[in-house]
Amino acid sequence: MTDQEIWKKAIDVWETGAKELNRLKSTVDSAAFQTCVKVLASCKGRILTAGVGTSAAAARKIAHTLCCVERPAHFLSPGDAVHGELGLAQKGDVGILISKGGNTREIVNILPTLKTKEVYIIGVTENEQSVLARQSDLLLKIKIEREADAFNMLATTSTLAVIAVFDAVCIALMEYTGFTREQFALIHPGGAVGERLLKGEK
Repeated sequence: MTDQEIWKKAIDVWETGAKELNRLKSTVDSAAFQTCVKVLASCKGRILTAGVGTSAAAARKIAHTLCCVERPAHFLSPGDAVHGELGLAQKGDVGILISKGGNTREIVNILPTLKTKEVYIIGVTENEQSVLARQSDLLLKIKIEREADAFNMLATTSTLAVIAVFDAVCIALMEYTGFTREQFALIHPGGAVGERLLKGEK
């Protein structure tokens, strides 16, 4: 593989991602997106995110971004959950459960307890017929046509799409809840962003 071919592969990956992100505006159900924003805005408990593998990486990122806009969130490890950590979930909480195929065993295993505890479940999957989709209070279907790898199997573009949708959810939440720059400065005093906020820079 030549240097030129290596660079072309990078461009192919970025172009695939850009194409799939551009498709979200026509593939994500707008009513489900709007409901998601309103449910998270009105949540009086915590927001629990969960996923396995690359979906776990997306879930952790989503939880962090939600905290950044004053929506208290916590990543719930599905593996640890069935060994006692499900005690974190309480009535009034919202669960964002991510599984591309919707039948991930570790995610399916925690559904009965979350349902019993009356946690509102937002299912994030591409499979409308899956266990997760059927047992969710709100289905947020996120489906792509192509991953970035040659086998169309490595969770790359699909993970990017999930993160992009919830980035949009969080930005909409900021507007919907009237989140202010002063609130952001209070909870984000560190790093370059904190320095800009404290100085009043944009």
